[in-house]
Amino acid sequence: MSAQAKEKYGVVIGLEVHAQLLTKSKIFAADSAEYGGSPNSHVGVITLAHPGTLPKQNKSVVEHAIKMGLACHAEISRYQIFDRKNYFYPDLPKGYQVTQDRTPICKGGFITIKTKSGIEKNIALNRIHLEEDAGKSIHLENEKDTLLDFNRAGVPLIEIVTQPEIESSEEAALVLLEIRKLVRYLEVCDGNMEEGSLRCDANVSVKLKNSTVLGKKVEIKNMNSFKHVQRAIDFETDRQINLLEKGEPVISETRTFNITDGKTYAMRTKEELNDYRYFPDPDLSPVHISEEWLERIKSQMPALPNELFIRFISVYKLSEYDAQVLTDEKEIAWYYDELCSHNSLFKENANWLMGPVKSYLNEKKCTIKEFPVQPLKLAELITLVVRKQFSHTVAVQQVLPLLIEKPDINILNEAARLNLIQTHDENLVGLIIDEVIKEFPVKVEEYQKGKKGVVAMFMGEIKKRTKDKIDFKQTNDLLVKKLSEMVIR
Repeated sequence: MSAQAKEKYGVVIGLEVHAQLLTKSKIFAADSAEYGGSPNSHVGVITLAHPGTLPKQNKSVVEHAIKMGLACHAEISRYQIFDRKNYFYPDLPKGYQVTQDRTPICKGGFITIKTKSGIEKNIALNRIHLEEDAGKSIHLENEKDTLLDFNRAGVPLIEIVTQPEIESSEEAALVLLEIRKLVRYLEVCDGNMEEGSLRCDANVSVKLKNSTVLGKKVEIKNMNSFKHVQRAIDFETDRQINLLEKGEPVISETRTFNITDGKTYAMRTKEELNDYRYFPDPDLSPVHISEEWLERIKSQMPALPNELFIRFISVYKLSEYDAQVLTDEKEIAWYYDELCSHNSLFKENANWLMGPVKSYLNEKKCTIKEFPVQPLKLAELITLVVRKQFSHTVAVQQVLPLLIEKPDINILNEAARLNLIQTHDENLVGLIIDEVIKEFPVKVEEYQKGKKGVVAMFMGEIKKRTKDKIDFKQTNDLLVKKLSEMVIR
């Protein structure tokens, strides 16, 4: 397909994102909602739809959904009913799914994204509604039978449905990334896409850029990574444009994405209007959200990513890049916020967190929650470095490992015991500089001929002989002064 042909079309994307809520039990039963477990071990009589059993609403599920709605600036429905969605569900014993059709718990709202070019855009939401998950069908190779695991049946979900106003695969991935960030900040979902607790369907259509008529919608099901979402949308966009350029129709259908070859494949055609025969579930009472209940939930809302992002820029004077990196993960953001309550070295704190601390976390494959050094102690270490008690190199390579091993030590006492304290004795440093200059007369001549880069070589030698226990700026200034005096002579 030529670039000219592709330029004629625009893509219109809407996302349907399912987030599994972090509750101990299922949405309408006391069975465990924990991920994993041996097949069919998290099931009881309600999950298995035994005759005479009645579901009971999980209050935490409602509160989690409301928190997500508040974070997305949505209107919270004060009165809700649950509906039965009738469809062929081999992995739901009831034979129908309980969901919210006419009264979603959250209406409207938006999610703010920022593109790589720095443009902010609000992606409008249609709704957020509650529903139960289905079980898992297992199709083993060369086996004629399908195995059913009902552990996931009845696990609570919220479905976040955007309006069809996403205009690129990049924007789609950013929306999904923002949703994952929000559910993790709110602690309503772990956002683990590999385990399926966050899944995404994308509705994709293309149209001529100057047209107001939308093209036929194609749904791509169950993608579980940001990369896969982008690849699937990009392939599907090109596929639909190719069809239109050849004069062939785009069929409204459901497709699956193959991660191996990066292509989408047809699963089934879509009806123009799905007849799920929704009707209110007679076994579940309506849910009323009182003002008192709503206010209590609002009071429990944590600081959200955008709020912390603005604070880090306005109060801590960080760059947008630093603020973005630090707010990507809730625990990192909170650690940094507390770190800054113990000193006023905001930029230095950010550098340490994004540098040595992040390197340690990556190396150990652990989270900041598992980092042994508390913010108060790290703030003390950073302050001592700024006060030139020891060099940054010594602090990173020797003092920080000591703190990680023994988080409660007195830093200065331990550093003094190990002879790590930085020297500011100009006479002592001067003697070492003289010694190094004397050993490298050829390099001195190079400096005299204008090759200023040899200063780095001299500094390397000095640092090696002092084991980094020097004030680098003081030493560098003194070295340059001595070399310059030799030039004058």
